[in-house]
Amino acid sequence: MTHPSIQYEFEHRPEIGESIEIFPGIRWLRMPLPFMLGHINLWLLEDDDHWTIVDTGIYTPATRDHWESVLSEQLAGKPVNRVLVTHLHPDHVGCAGWLCERFDAPLWMSREEYLLCRVLVADTGKEVPIEAIRFYAAAGFPETALERYEKTFGRFGSLVAPMPQSYHRLFDGMKFRIGENLWRVIVGQGHSVEHACLFCEQLNVLISGDQILPTISSNVSVYPTEPNANPLDDWLSTLRMLADVLPADVLVLPAHGKPFRGAAIRLNELIAEHLDGLEKLKALCSEPIRAIDAFPVLFKSVINDNNLIMATGESIAHLHYLLELGEITSRTDQAGTRWYELAK
Repeated sequence: MTHPSIQYEFEHRPEIGESIEIFPGIRWLRMPLPFMLGHINLWLLEDDDHWTIVDTGIYTPATRDHWESVLSEQLAGKPVNRVLVTHLHPDHVGCAGWLCERFDAPLWMSREEYLLCRVLVADTGKEVPIEAIRFYAAAGFPETALERYEKTFGRFGSLVAPMPQSYHRLFDGMKFRIGENLWRVIVGQGHSVEHACLFCEQLNVLISGDQILPTISSNVSVYPTEPNANPLDDWLSTLRMLADVLPADVLVLPAHGKPFRGAAIRLNELIAEHLDGLEKLKALCSEPIRAIDAFPVLFKSVINDNNLIMATGESIAHLHYLLELGEITSRTDQAGTRWYELAK
């Protein structure tokens, strides 16, 4: 018996800065990213005499140059009347304010994503708060890593255009039309606070953002702003909910990777991957560990300066999940380091 797997829908993908039509009125656009993933998928939805943009790319000169080409050559002369953002991460929201201002178009975003994005943008250029230093010191950061974090703190806004001062709220279950198609918002949590996916029953299509990706698992992290959060519980609950509500043959349009069918298969893979990591982490906690000691059992890739913050946040998320279940306990020593071990 062959193991079921996801099925990729399209043989070809657009080049960076180009778009291709995958359905009448839906174009797949790819933009560059200056880090490991290398690209983000954006979606252009034709809305009668206008276009809706779903996600916008990171706010860099390269992305803006590509947008200039797309806007002048690939939209059939029609303007943009709506900029919709699935969640607050810079590769999704980065160019939103710039595009909204250019077309005098409203920003559509969920409330928690919009407000938190405004807060993070406002932190740009500020000194690192002591709470953040204590958070990463407790996780086991050496002095060199803490110094590097201090130097890079508050760079979020450098990757995001100035945000519009108002927005149109997306919420779970909300429905709206784009052209002839009715779209429904499905909100997920864990990767971000109020991530909006878009589902169209007529087309059997889900624009999934980072909620379902075909080859990688989205980062699920705890951050200094909410140091006791349990986002992995939110993430797993969302994955199970999506497996229940999505049609088995839905076409998933992800933010990274290629469009695919087999959402239930992929969702169950993601759940199994995290549950396996939790079991390995429990075994590791037979002796006291810090958050950074969990890297070898949770990640296949090498953890370095470029991914240390995300890896630490995800390790803490897994530890907090086990803490909430009562499987492990934690204590903080006199130096401020937090240690985790199996519950007695």
